[in-house]
Amino acid sequence: MIALPAQTLDLAIEVIGWAGAVMILVAYLLLTTGRLAARSTAYQGLNLVGALAFVLNSGWNGAIPSATLNVIWAGIAVYALARISGARRV
Repeated sequence: MIALPAQTLDLAIEVIGWAGAVMILVAYLLLTTGRLAARSTAYQGLNLVGALAFVLNSGWNGAIPSATLNVIWAGIAVYALARISGARRV
């Protein structure tokens, strides 16, 4: 395993957090403008990856309420993706 300097790791975690924020905001923008449906894999996928990025960033920074919220947010996205996948099989 490669060990990164603390500053590099902190920067990487920060970039991951901002990327997560962008993904969730883009998902919401596309939903609000009607370009994505709430039951689309793209919308739920953006929410899932964005929430996981927030979990990493929040956990790293000790923001436990934010990390907890985003674990739940990711769980909702996983549930939605499972429902979408199940509906396609029928």
